[in-house]
Amino acid sequence: MLAGQDKPPYPRGAVKTGRGGNREGISLQSLLKLSRGIDAFTRWVGKRLAWLILVAVVVATINAIVRKSFDVSSNSWLELQWLLFSIVFLLCAPWTLLDNEHIRIDIVSNMMKKRLRDWIDVIGHTFFLIPLCIVMIITGGPFFMRSVEVNEQSSNAGGLPQWPAKSLIIIGFVFLMVQGISELIKRIAVMRGLIPDPHATQVHALEAEVEHLIEAIEKR
Repeated sequence: MLAGQDKPPYPRGAVKTGRGGNREGISLQSLLKLSRGIDAFTRWVGKRLAWLILVAVVVATINAIVRKSFDVSSNSWLELQWLLFSIVFLLCAPWTLLDNEHIRIDIVSNMMKKRLRDWIDVIGHTFFLIPLCIVMIITGGPFFMRSVEVNEQSSNAGGLPQWPAKSLIIIGFVFLMVQGISELIKRIAVMRGLIPDPHATQVHALEAEVEHLIEAIEKR
């Protein structure tokens, strides 16, 4: 290159990216690392708490046997079953969200283009799921604190204290909100082509099922 001639701003074949684009890409990669950490924690918690279903079944079985055999029972055993089920229902909801197993109208959503489905997920998480979790956390706080202050007990004789069960509302919706943020990060990354869709195989299977159902209806 001749002296005094300006050098090219970037090598041939390279894609020029502005400083803002670099910063945006780096920040999104950092958020993806955070998302992977959240997903790992959610799965770890969910797999362990799911065993409480077995504990609830054992408690219910023992309670039924003792009641039928010895005509002896206690409300605490019955309420313990409810508490165990509540723990699984509320604290495993983020795991269900992670695996995309919450109830949805698949036969309608799978008829839409993928881009539209992605936008629906982004809007749903941003304007419905996360705000709902925030409302439940804010309103559940005083609800739980009042129960703790008066040491609220069961209205049934021999029942369990009520405040541990009410604390599950706050804990459960905090976990769900955090997982919702993780799903939002991943969906934006998928739309930008940074990562493959984690639910792609699941969607393809559902699409095949929908097509098979439509063909069966048309044949009739």
